[in-house]
Amino acid sequence: MSEKIVRLNEEIIKSELKELVRSSVEETLNGLLEQEAQQLTGAAKYERSAERQGYRSGHYSRNLTTTSGDVELKMPKLKGVTFETAIIERYRRRESSVEEALIEMYLAGVSVRRVEDITEALWGSKVSPSTISELNKKAYVHIEDWRNRPLQGGKYPYVYVDGIYLKRNWGGEYQNVAILVAIAVNEDGYREVIGAAEGMKEDKASWVGFFQWLKGRGLDGVKLIVGDKCMGMLEAVYEVFPDAKYQRCTVHFYRNVFSVTPRSKVKLVAKMLKAIHAQESKKAAREKAKAVVAELRAMKLPEAAKKVEDSIEETLAYADFPFEHWTRIRTNNVIERLNREIRRRTRVVGAFPDGNSALMLVCARLRHVAGTQWGNKKYMNMKHLEATADDTLIAG
Repeated sequence: MSEKIVRLNEEIIKSELKELVRSSVEETLNGLLEQEAQQLTGAAKYERSAERQGYRSGHYSRNLTTTSGDVELKMPKLKGVTFETAIIERYRRRESSVEEALIEMYLAGVSVRRVEDITEALWGSKVSPSTISELNKKAYVHIEDWRNRPLQGGKYPYVYVDGIYLKRNWGGEYQNVAILVAIAVNEDGYREVIGAAEGMKEDKASWVGFFQWLKGRGLDGVKLIVGDKCMGMLEAVYEVFPDAKYQRCTVHFYRNVFSVTPRSKVKLVAKMLKAIHAQESKKAAREKAKAVVAELRAMKLPEAAKKVEDSIEETLAYADFPFEHWTRIRTNNVIERLNREIRRRTRVVGAFPDGNSALMLVCARLRHVAGTQWGNKKYMNMKHLEATADDTLIAG
């Protein structure tokens, strides 16, 4: 005798379970609202009591979007007492976890149109672009507080700076807006996003204002500033942090040399340049640089030779610090990776209406990344820096 085969429709089961959860949430919330009304009036429905503070006058319906779906709430109407529920904020139409999910999706790089589709698929109701915009305004208040927070990481020996250009639509014309970003390694060896501000242009005034703003918020103990060669930034470094050294990012330096190098010889020149920064000391690196300059001239590359000769010294500041930190402090890679994250998000937006909206989205992304493993993972062992400082003190 053949056994009976029971076939289950998975989609129907999922649908039934979802409806069961939704109706359970709806029933629970309405039950809680009813209990609140009873406590406020001092009596249950139809109960005669001398302690009664108010009377019921029916109810009105109100929709609430939750992670379990849309539920219909029966909000009690009372006479003689104001009904203020502690369960759901007045005028709220969505559960807070839903709002947080919307903001997280937007900041994670999901386009507004895609957010609409996702909300419709998950919760059965589509969220309008204006709603997402309003939610982001709420988020931006917290972001602005985070951007201006006091720096409490102690001293920050290593600071990485860079500017990222975004597009804005101003009066029908597209213009560039520069966002200045600074990341630092604190005395415990952890990375921290210490600042981001609108710079308009990467000129001296913008950089001076940016550095003074960081200093006013508590940036202290700076020994080395790593960045690309920008004359405005260089002048600002020496003006605001006269005791700090400047390290030109070696990757940007290589690209600058490649700009005057024939494509057929780029790989060979790259090996020659990397050999300079592979030396065991600053003295050895200088000697190697002289040899590279001579070899470039022999290869009929006078412009490349001149760039190396004129700029090699500013790429060797890292050699004055612990050997264990060299690979971390001779390039701006740590901030370039964050810039890629920012561009991935801003590429979805396209052009911003103004510089502040661009700044807010950049800060939101920076804050999001800093709160992940990126900011919780130790970046370097700062005991090596302390040992080097002790050796210098003894030698002195």
